[in-house]
Amino acid sequence: MKNFFQLHKMSLLLIVSSAAFYVAFAYDLERSDLIKLIGLYSGVFYLSWKLYKIEKVNFWFLAGVALLFRLLFIGAIPNLSQDFYRFIWDGRMIAAGFNPYLYLPENLIELGTAPIAQAKELFDGMGALSASHFTNYPPLNQLLFAIAGILSGKSIIGAVVILRMIIILADIGVLYFGRKLLINLKLPESRIFLYLLNPFIIIEVTGNLHFEGVMVFFLVWSLYLLQQKKWIGSAIIFACSVLLKLVPLMFLPVFFGYFIYKRENINDAENESKLGFAKLLGFYLIIGITVVMGFLPILSSVFIENFMTSISLWFQKFEFNASFYYIVRWVGFQSRGYNIIETAGKALPLVTIGILAGLSFFRKNNSFEKLVTAMLFGFTAYLFLSTTVHPWYLAIPLMLSLFTTYKYLMVWSFVVILSYAAYTSDGFQENLWLVALEYIIVIGVFIKELFGRKTLLQL
Repeated sequence: MKNFFQLHKMSLLLIVSSAAFYVAFAYDLERSDLIKLIGLYSGVFYLSWKLYKIEKVNFWFLAGVALLFRLLFIGAIPNLSQDFYRFIWDGRMIAAGFNPYLYLPENLIELGTAPIAQAKELFDGMGALSASHFTNYPPLNQLLFAIAGILSGKSIIGAVVILRMIIILADIGVLYFGRKLLINLKLPESRIFLYLLNPFIIIEVTGNLHFEGVMVFFLVWSLYLLQQKKWIGSAIIFACSVLLKLVPLMFLPVFFGYFIYKRENINDAENESKLGFAKLLGFYLIIGITVVMGFLPILSSVFIENFMTSISLWFQKFEFNASFYYIVRWVGFQSRGYNIIETAGKALPLVTIGILAGLSFFRKNNSFEKLVTAMLFGFTAYLFLSTTVHPWYLAIPLMLSLFTTYKYLMVWSFVVILSYAAYTSDGFQENLWLVALEYIIVIGVFIKELFGRKTLLQL
């Protein structure tokens, strides 16, 4: 790594400029100020891209820069999302000895029986939508919230710092296992910085405290172990990603071909043989047992009812930054005269399942790249058909794209900032023209990469 004082002047200028943009983003930005939001984001995106292109041969230097940019947010209250207030609420409920799955914040506030400090402040911060629904964060996520609840006492900023440090540690884990996996696949190790230096990840994950970053850590760790044929450890770690966020469950069918079919690369003795059907069943069984054990301490009929009700809301009630669903919704208004989200919210996941089945059983995923590509396409289909696509949902496919030839997620991680146009000073109102622009660009690049001979971005 270059000595700091010998650093190229351009790199130093890019780092200082990026740091200034991040500080402004963290401490001097209102979500409703769209012009400033897009300006800062575009600026730091360009600066980070230039820095990556100049210094990508200096791995540990970029690792230090990625850590520095994250630490700039250490004392900042998230300004693009209020979800962290619910995280702190749930963590303090656990610290006080209460099961957060069994209590609605709005009921506790109305009755004046909330057993935690700063309950009204947390309630007001999380907003009426979150406060009126049971928590839907799985047990491992709740454990991390509880750590913050126990260690931070009555300090909201203290809880924010602890949660942020957990997420930063997870990113260090992504650096470690992601680099090892890239090296094993004979891919440039610098690709890991397309994730770790990406302003989207720094802002949405570290800045806004979204635990998709921790889920990505477990997922890349699991994939690394699987690539090493350590399928038992891979299954346990994969289950941890599920216990943090349920969404990795969709990947389970895709592993079928990787275990069943013989590897393509016959010159590689280690990868020449298949893992086999028995190990596939063992893989699924270990995941299932680990997930059940994670839920076991809180399992009850009331928990199941409350948890499943909250999960179903995301498919049948909420809508944000969607693509094909908005077309379906428009057709519904034209043909039936009302919003058909309850019907579409049930039907579109079935289409996603069909696509995943096709990727699993009609596509021979007999190499690691094919496996990860199938996971990437499956998650992309899930996002394209979802009723709700928050920006931070892109963390998983962005990570997966590092191990493939497809880079449309890099483009999506930039244009997704347009979704914040919905948050205005007068309240929530989506600009469907901007939503359309976002998806026209993303789908256009996706199709170009899918059918073109080369990716649009040479990385």
